[in-house]
This record gives sequence, structure tokens and C-alpha cells, in this order.
Amino acid sequence: MSGSLSSYGFYPQARSTLFVPDQLVAGNMKLVTRNVTFGASQTLPRGAVVGRVTATGEFILSVATATDGSETPCGIVVDAVETAAGATQTGAIYEMGEFNSNYMTFDASWTLDTLTQALRQWAIFIKTGLSNDIV
Repeated sequence: MSGSLSSYGFYPQARSTLFVPDQLVAGNMKLVTRNVTFGASQTLPRGAVVGRVTATGEFILSVATATDGSETPCGIVVDAVETAAGATQTGAIYEMGEFNSNYMTFDASWTLDTLTQALRQWAIFIKTGLSNDIV
């Protein structure tokens, strides 16, 4: 009976692709994204926390001790970005949503508590793996 349905409703040799999310997004809050320009000479993984350089409008990894505007974190990188020396690149950031701190990348100048507070003004909420545990 080649070509007939099996008892499970699948054709023989049927293939399926399974989507496995990376768990960066940590809630049901609406996600808001925006295309931005990333500064040159960077490698930013998905989930990197970025700030905007005031003079150029480009986004770079947010460092709490910076003085160029990027010390204010205002987005999370949607997809990994790698820019060459002297070249910028367009990509997307999350401007609003709930995110899992275990899947985010941020500079060591930030503590999770201070970063969580700094991102709240942008409606970016950080959760930890324990946020939903019942104690």
C-alpha cells in the first residue's frame, strides 16, 4: 500500500521541521521592533543590549560608563550583527517586550539589577529564570 496514509495520518518518508525557540523572548507582551544602523567594527549576538550614539545615531553595545549616549540602553538586538571596520550595517532591535536575562548579552559594566531598571523606561522588561516560580 505505498502512498497510503499510515495509522498516524502521515505519508511514508514524510519530513517535518521542528522550530526550537531560543527563549530570548520571555512573555506574551507585544514585541515592537525597529530597523536601525549598527556602528562599525562590532560583533553583536542576538540578545545584545545596545544604546544609541548621540553624535551619529548608530547603535553599539551599551556600556554603563560610556559618555557618548550609548550609556543609555534602549534596545535588544533581534538577529546577530557583524559589521566590518569602517562599515555600518542595518538591522533590527526590539524596542518593547519581555526578555529572559539568561539569553541576553550585556557589558560587564552593568549589573542585572541596574540594567533591568534602565530598560524599564523603554517598556523593555527583563525576567530571570526564577521570575515565574511560585515560592
